[in-house]
Amino acid sequence: MFESLQEKLEDALKRIRGQNKLTEENVSEALGEVRTALLDADVNFAVTKSFIETVKEKSLGLEVKGNVLPGQLMIKLMHDELVELMGSKKSELLTSAKAPTIIMVAGLQGSGKTTFCAKLAYQLKKKGKQPLLVACDIYRPAAVDQLVTLGQSIKAPVFSKEGAKPQQIAEEAMDYARRYGRDVVIVDTAGRLTIDEEMMQEVADLKQLLSPTEILFVCDAMTGQDAVTTASAFNDRLELTGVVLTKLDGDTRGGAALSIRQVLGKPIKFVGVGEKVDQLEPFHPERIASRILGMGDIITLVEKAQSQIDEKEAAKLEEKIRKNQFTFEDFLGQMKMIKKMGSLKDLLGMIPGMDKALRGVQLDERAFARVEAIILSMTLEERQNPRLLNGSRRRRIALGSGTSTQDVNRLIKQFEDMQKMMKQMTKRGGAGAPAMPGIRRPF
Repeated sequence: MFESLQEKLEDALKRIRGQNKLTEENVSEALGEVRTALLDADVNFAVTKSFIETVKEKSLGLEVKGNVLPGQLMIKLMHDELVELMGSKKSELLTSAKAPTIIMVAGLQGSGKTTFCAKLAYQLKKKGKQPLLVACDIYRPAAVDQLVTLGQSIKAPVFSKEGAKPQQIAEEAMDYARRYGRDVVIVDTAGRLTIDEEMMQEVADLKQLLSPTEILFVCDAMTGQDAVTTASAFNDRLELTGVVLTKLDGDTRGGAALSIRQVLGKPIKFVGVGEKVDQLEPFHPERIASRILGMGDIITLVEKAQSQIDEKEAAKLEEKIRKNQFTFEDFLGQMKMIKKMGSLKDLLGMIPGMDKALRGVQLDERAFARVEAIILSMTLEERQNPRLLNGSRRRRIALGSGTSTQDVNRLIKQFEDMQKMMKQMTKRGGAGAPAMPGIRRPF
């Protein structure tokens, strides 16, 4: 996430590091490179100009005190201004005082609009809501089928009607929602490859008919300033209440995330960080700013872990670690939990300093699959008691997992080392999370 921008900002701030104080000369030199980095990231020119002027003005008026280094002070200033640029704080989803809450979702084809509708429904279901998905995108081939399939995957109803116009579908969907107690209605509107008057008029008519609580515009974060331009056109006709940035896990330059709030005056409410239905996150300006500046995002990492951890299971696991009874079966469960949290590179990137440490390093995420294959090729008895794994058993496991005997031996050795480490930790009075044997050295 934002790797290119992060690297360029880091290079720019090297101009300040090592200096004894902030002067107009070294600040101007550093901010000149910051300006170039932001423009290269496709950040709006006016937004970039305002950002640079604000940071320069505030930095020259500050005094470096105590053990704080000029470079640290500049990073703090830039962090605060980036947060302000992106909206200061998380913007909550609006709800209607009278059910149902109607959320209209607009955007161009290919932006991830339909998938977002399902992701949002999935999130709302987890919060105890009863969402209804409405298929009003009747023009894109298979758009309705896609929404129906996604709805089935999250066990949420999808209202559609073959041969009907979007307004008729919306009207009948509202009747359905009231009749069956659906308290949130998410309407997937028509998209096009480009903006056209017919599409704009249709979504404007739907807005007038539904009087939605939220009108969310979904845009592809990888398109930079094009996303901002398109969002502006939709905002002129619909008066958006918020923006959703998708594909933030891709090679995003950052222009849309850093520009759209200032240009539109509308908050970014959600970000898509993957294709799966559970890969949608609320937009936290302070966390994104931290990641852009290479400061990590520990809070999001902890939240991801907490969403996958069952407290009772965690207590049982800790007890096993304390008694030195941690087995391959337990380890397999931990691996599955980590896989649910997202890509290994993204997770490690949330740890402060790891983005820089991993730059240029190719993490072989297939190592997870190989380790899993080896463990699944063991019998339950072998997983629970690795001491049974003699030479013939190891050869059988290698054959069953499509790996080599050396791969199996390496995994078992790393697992034994991990057990010794955990035993030492428990003697010191603390049980920590187990390491990842087989991942640190890909096969």
